[in-house]
Amino acid sequence: MTTTAAGAQARPILLADYTPPPFLVDQVALDFDFQRDYVLVSATLALRRNPQAAADAPLVLDGEDLETLSVAVDGVELAAAQYTLTATTLTLAADAAVGETCTLRTQVRIRPDENTRLSGLYRSADGYFTQCEAQGFRRISWFPDRPDVMARFTVTLHAERERLPVLLANGNPVGSGEEAPVTPGGRARHWARWEDPFPKPCYLFAIVAAKLDVLRDEFTTGSGRRVQLAIYVEPGKLDQCGHAMAALKQAMRWDEQRFGLECDLDHYMIVAVGDFNMGAMENKGLNIFNTKYVLARPDLATDHDYEGIDRVVAHEYFHNWTGNRVTCRDWFQLSLKEGLTVFRDQEFGADVHQRSVARIREVRTLRAAQFPEDAGPMRHPVRPSAYVEINNFYTATVYEKGAEVVRMIHTLLGEDAFRAGMDLYFARHDGQAVTCEDFVSAMADASNVDLAQFMRWHERAGTPRLVARGQHDPATQRYTLTLTQLPPAPVAGAKADEDAVTPLHIPVTLGLLGADGADLPLRLVGEDAGAAAPTTRTLSLTAPTQEFIFENIGATPAPSLLRNFSAPVRLDLPASDDELALRMAHDSDAFNRWEAGQQLASRLILGAAARLAATPDNADTSAIAREAVAKDWPASFAAAAARILDAVIDGRSADPAFAAEALALPSEATLAEEMAVVDPDALFAARMDLRRFLGTQLSERLHTLYASLAPTGAYQPTSADAGRRALRHLCLDLIAAADPAAGCALAARQFAAADNMSDQYAALVLLAHHGGAAAEQALADFHARWRHEALALDKWLLAQATSRRPDTLAVVRRLLAHDDFDLRNPNKVYALLRGFGANHVRFHAADGAGYRFMAEQTLALDAINPQVAARLARCFDRWRRFDAARQAQARAALARLAAHAGLSRDVAEIVQRALA
Repeated sequence: MTTTAAGAQARPILLADYTPPPFLVDQVALDFDFQRDYVLVSATLALRRNPQAAADAPLVLDGEDLETLSVAVDGVELAAAQYTLTATTLTLAADAAVGETCTLRTQVRIRPDENTRLSGLYRSADGYFTQCEAQGFRRISWFPDRPDVMARFTVTLHAERERLPVLLANGNPVGSGEEAPVTPGGRARHWARWEDPFPKPCYLFAIVAAKLDVLRDEFTTGSGRRVQLAIYVEPGKLDQCGHAMAALKQAMRWDEQRFGLECDLDHYMIVAVGDFNMGAMENKGLNIFNTKYVLARPDLATDHDYEGIDRVVAHEYFHNWTGNRVTCRDWFQLSLKEGLTVFRDQEFGADVHQRSVARIREVRTLRAAQFPEDAGPMRHPVRPSAYVEINNFYTATVYEKGAEVVRMIHTLLGEDAFRAGMDLYFARHDGQAVTCEDFVSAMADASNVDLAQFMRWHERAGTPRLVARGQHDPATQRYTLTLTQLPPAPVAGAKADEDAVTPLHIPVTLGLLGADGADLPLRLVGEDAGAAAPTTRTLSLTAPTQEFIFENIGATPAPSLLRNFSAPVRLDLPASDDELALRMAHDSDAFNRWEAGQQLASRLILGAAARLAATPDNADTSAIAREAVAKDWPASFAAAAARILDAVIDGRSADPAFAAEALALPSEATLAEEMAVVDPDALFAARMDLRRFLGTQLSERLHTLYASLAPTGAYQPTSADAGRRALRHLCLDLIAAADPAAGCALAARQFAAADNMSDQYAALVLLAHHGGAAAEQALADFHARWRHEALALDKWLLAQATSRRPDTLAVVRRLLAHDDFDLRNPNKVYALLRGFGANHVRFHAADGAGYRFMAEQTLALDAINPQVAARLARCFDRWRRFDAARQAQARAALARLAAHAGLSRDVAEIVQRALA
């Protein structure tokens, strides 16, 4: 394991230092011999010097934890003096007969049963699996492990048939058969050979040798090609993978229709494994998935799980073109594949589910995860300029903000020009490893739109600020909108961005609302008066400040800016409560209708939290919340919420999913970003009391809707049914906020009667928040029923880790010793430990117990799986935002981590940046 001495700084890798690879690999033949205690890996590489690199550069290969048995060039085994081995490199000496072309053969022994990092080739319960992105292939064989080295792979696997009956690799099967036993017990063995017809970087390499069940199907492409589909799952789980197969076929058809992209392989396979660091991996033709994103059955999976499967299956399939056929030149370009593919899976989700609600949820995620990242110690551009450990840069900035950057191009160009840009991108770069500039250039050339200034979005860290001010002139009936872009707020400890003052190209989509809430025609001064004026339009803000003057505006309008959240910025637009209420009720843009309600709720909660934070330290904040805060909640807010519910009750709105989103208050983590000094106790008390107020004021409506939205038939994972369930669950939550006894009684009945996991889990979470005998019984019943279903037990752990109860940390500590928790399993860690880290009020406890606990667990996990440990360490990102006492506790916990000898590079980078 790469280690970092206490206090030491690992040398960063810089984008500016990129040089082309000295050698290219045209063909790779890999042979895997699975023995009981180890695997022999023989690799034959057809190498040639890269004409774009230095002619005298030595041949240096990457490796890690490899026991090297032999090295040969052109069939001649090298003496030890002809190559140099370090812990991470194999360098051939000048006299090793490496010419312009050569064939290099190496044989290594690896021990995947001991690989707890789940990177490279590792053992899981049902067999052996790989994860090679970003740099896992070097843990399998010596190779130039970088994405701009693309080769065609042929793979042969040998194993005991009974123990490992399924042998898979990328591409198409070209042979299989029996072979003579070689084990002492004479166990029958077999072999299989796979050939991938497409060149790929080694991070897309995959093999599987396991005992699995398979669901097979077939897909006929638009051009008439028949593709064999297969989903492999652990034995006994075939009844849980039908939805994933349907999602795959739906994604394949959608990509043909939306982007004209067909599947290019004869075989497309998905393999689900319970031990996996990430969500899924797009290995060419052999996707390896976390079981969480494959397995689903109505009694085991929630609506959120079903939609997650849709989106993740689509995401990995879409990578076949945006990531595989065209890949990234280096890891700094990671968002070239991930941001673009997230945008594609977002569009897929919007088309097959509900566009307005999908967009709201995407922005919720962006604000809860990426905006804080943009303002914290791990702040970095969409395309970073430096990193220490690349695994730490699989971030919300690369994925979610990267998708927003692609979305802005789509907004600026329009659908037709964007599609033309995609077509040109593939035509130019199919089979290549390219850069973000290549993508943007294709978009610009296809549309004749200058996007040179837009490229700054890839290079700028932080969230820009957009200041908007409007002025109406009744004499001329003109409305002047002044837009000013400001650089991101500075971050303590972060290097200042000297280029931050140069303006970005920001698309600002807007409308103007009249006094009746109707959209006004938008005609800029000087435009053709004969053409019909649109009611929504996109402005290009390219200067530090620009004025836009609209004609024929009879009275002061209410501006509706950033419709559909057209740019990932922080908007400074003064608006009265009345203006927000007008937009909340009438804005034609669903996102901004939701946004107005969120702003109103945020304004109320933050004001109440500030009053609570100003109370004496020994005050009972919960009592103050009842006596001093509740009386300040405005009846108008409850009335606005009532109108949303009434529209569903009387049938004027057939959109319960939007109603559920509109009435869900901003999260504590999102609200905390708006506080100068975060007081999590005051914030928690204020937010809980506004829930209580809404529950009290809307009680009759909530009970009416809860009853009317009860299921009337068998569970269906459709958007319409999921929306009904979401609103029903929100009603239950608000009922319990106002009357815990009544709410918990309803929840207990719902839990007992539920025939699907969505209803059962919603009730379980509510009961876990409130505690008591009903909660204990529900948790015990849930565990007893699902003790053999790993994904259901993850939900059981998460419900307890995210509980609002004061004793949550004690419960989490006890669960560490539970037979169903395993520190080696990432899903269990994410459910229990990262779930607790997301529990804003309990993790940030004033006594620092949450910080000490997370530091302890991060250190324990670092010895097992540094990638997952680094994700736990990210819970400390925002520690500087809190009061001095909490900062002292967090700093001490981080310092203890930093002082640990042998800390992995993954965790060391996170901790060192947090303390900088």
